[in-house]
Amino acid sequence: MLPLETVPPYAALLGFLYIALTLRSVMARGTARRLIGPLEDERLNRRLRVHGNFAEYAPLALLLLAFAELRGASAAALHAACVALVVGRCLHAWGVSQVPETLRWRQAGMVLTLGAIATAAIRILASYA
Repeated sequence: MLPLETVPPYAALLGFLYIALTLRSVMARGTARRLIGPLEDERLNRRLRVHGNFAEYAPLALLLLAFAELRGASAAALHAACVALVVGRCLHAWGVSQVPETLRWRQAGMVLTLGAIATAAIRILASYA
């Protein structure tokens, strides 16, 4: 089995992005004096959804990318998918955070994120052929 060398630095970058999104959500909740419950503040709601969406997509993508690396996917394919994931998560966060929202950034972020997930999934399945 090959060691993981390509995916971990990207996972670390995404870890820092997750921390930033977490702190942004925590500070916004503190400012709004709303620790839990329904929120009327659209900016706060958007920050919380950005954080939640990141937590929903990034772990699965990283897991699949790590599996693809362990199954022998090329470094070039992994770098491309990892860059797409990092850029996609940043674009999505930016797009959803805007009031009013600019849908193209959100859409571009999701296309890149889902592209990274699909690339990893295909590479994994192809390694069994």
